[in-house]
Amino acid sequence: MDISIVIPLYNEAESLPPLYDWVRRVVTENGLSYEIIFVNDGSTDGSWDVVEKLAAKDSNVHGIKFRRNYGKSPALHCGFRKAGGDVVITMDADLQDSPDEIPELYRMITEEGYDLVSGYKKKRYDPLSKTLPTKLFNATARRVSGIPNLHDFNCGLKAYRQEVVKNIEVYGEMHRYIPYLAKNAGFSNIGEKVVHHQARKFGKTKFGGLNRFFNGYLDLLSLWFLNSFGLKPMHVFGFLGSLMFLLGFVAVLVVGGVKLVAICKGVSAPLVTNSPYFYIALTMMVLGTQLFVGGFLGELISRNAEGRNSYQIEEEI
Repeated sequence: MDISIVIPLYNEAESLPPLYDWVRRVVTENGLSYEIIFVNDGSTDGSWDVVEKLAAKDSNVHGIKFRRNYGKSPALHCGFRKAGGDVVITMDADLQDSPDEIPELYRMITEEGYDLVSGYKKKRYDPLSKTLPTKLFNATARRVSGIPNLHDFNCGLKAYRQEVVKNIEVYGEMHRYIPYLAKNAGFSNIGEKVVHHQARKFGKTKFGGLNRFFNGYLDLLSLWFLNSFGLKPMHVFGFLGSLMFLLGFVAVLVVGGVKLVAICKGVSAPLVTNSPYFYIALTMMVLGTQLFVGGFLGELISRNAEGRNSYQIEEEI
């Protein structure tokens, strides 16, 4: 099969029939064998009834129905597990992503050898509350991820080699940073294509700008830490703990030394415990010890985790 098209959806009953017609027309005109996988993320507006009707008239249409709303990342994860096409394409169900981009995305994967091609909505029709946080996310994500050529990490329209979606785990709200996940899994040939973005025709956006702002940065921080220290937590916590303990210990020695010198000279000096620096130093030693122990426990957990020796192997002979 040439293409699997994974479409997460939440309350998009009105958009699904025209989206299906559009996708089917494009892939048929280009002679591509295909499957469309609709992942219903707990919709309450009859979206699943529409998916059932589409599947009844077209055997290439498949559906996955969640019992409740889990989010876009779980929907993509389940869609990726089911996808059987050589190239997997994701798009949103709100008709803002154009299916006319599918042939070129497919060509970039199959002919130009990209592992992943991300859409870039250069001209957007979203409200400012959505576009401004997106610009901030993307600027930070480019720097942290080390993928400087991507302008739109969160674009729903993407194309992947099948090996990519089978070797990454999209969880929580990590769909925003799938290119980063792919790079961490060893798929570094990541490209970008400017795609047409359309104004929403039905309903309203399901994602708030302020929520995306905070959650996006927390997710990015989590990814950076897991990629850098996830399998070796002692390297960061142990180092910081040892450094803080050492500084606190030296500070205690200095405070005690000043008191001892004063005593030797016969000069009256306040008690060591009357100095605020003594308590600051003591606090640093306690925090340093806790960080070190935290790193040690993290190391024990990491060494006993099921995936501690899970590595991406591209080929075996």
